[in-house]
Amino acid sequence: MRRVLFICAVLLVSARAMSAQPLVQTGPLTFAPLVRRVVPAVVNIAVRMNVADSASASAMPPELRGTPFEKTFRDRLRGRREQMIGAGSGFVLDGSGIIVTNNHVVGSADKILVSFTDGTELPARIVGTDELTDIAVIKVDAGRDLPAVPWGDSRVVQVGDWIMAAGNPFGLGGSVTAGIVSARGRDIGAGPFDDFFQLDAPINPGNSGGPSFNMSGEVIALNTAIVSPTGGSVGVGFAIPSEIASKIVGELLSRGHVERGWLGVELDTANRKRPGAAIASVNHGGPAARGGLRAGDLVTAINGERVESTRELIRDVSSVNPGATATLRVRRGSQTVDVPVVVGRRPPEPPQAEPDQ
Repeated sequence: MRRVLFICAVLLVSARAMSAQPLVQTGPLTFAPLVRRVVPAVVNIAVRMNVADSASASAMPPELRGTPFEKTFRDRLRGRREQMIGAGSGFVLDGSGIIVTNNHVVGSADKILVSFTDGTELPARIVGTDELTDIAVIKVDAGRDLPAVPWGDSRVVQVGDWIMAAGNPFGLGGSVTAGIVSARGRDIGAGPFDDFFQLDAPINPGNSGGPSFNMSGEVIALNTAIVSPTGGSVGVGFAIPSEIASKIVGELLSRGHVERGWLGVELDTANRKRPGAAIASVNHGGPAARGGLRAGDLVTAINGERVESTRELIRDVSSVNPGATATLRVRRGSQTVDVPVVVGRRPPEPPQAEPDQ
């Protein structure tokens, strides 16, 4: 009997101890080991362009306006015919000098200067850019193997996971912030391929193009945008998941540009009654028309993968190589039919970025 009572007492104490433990871990005690490992691969990017007059040469980059560096910037540019129009961030993906950043950081640059944490400064050239996803690849020639960081798998990232963002806020140089993933799949109206992570790690102007890391030191997102009434961080930042960014970067490295599939249809964005993408009209002579798609068709799958919305169909078709055949499962009236379509090449400047597909 005493033995039984003793066992019961031990179980009771253990249960109380377990109930006293917090249900939510508060995260790492320090990010310092992670910082030491990955920050040498994070770079600051200064962008310059030639200007025609001294008046435009005194224009102030938005990320420096209102900061202690504004006067210094104006003093340096007085009398010059060269203007720094922006400062951003990036990260070294390959030790040979391949750097990933945002298109809006380097897309209109005449000169690009990349700064490393050890003080090294190197000119860079553009390898390729993609305006629709706001991703760019640039390259520096360092004459040595540079510190680099790998892609992580954004598909396994969950809302609530810890992340660490790194970059060049307000042109201040290498900085890190930490937070969690607040949401997935955000559409912020930036383009037809919006599928952002929302982050609560402080992200400010100048952080664009910088990486967000998981706790293993892998890049799971490319920091791209913020929502802010003040111009500074209010805890709502957006980043392109690595699942999307890594594919675009791969295409830019291999071809210098991105080729996307195109059906030639207009989609009904008001369709919310059931899963799928409703076709509002079919472009005469386009790939969809040649394949037999009709206005009123509801696309529910492509190549065996379910389609839940118009945006999913746009992304899925865009990922098909032009000239390849995609099989669309279509609900047509009371029937379900499979329609093979030879996908065309997305026009460089479609009349409507969305919902034209």
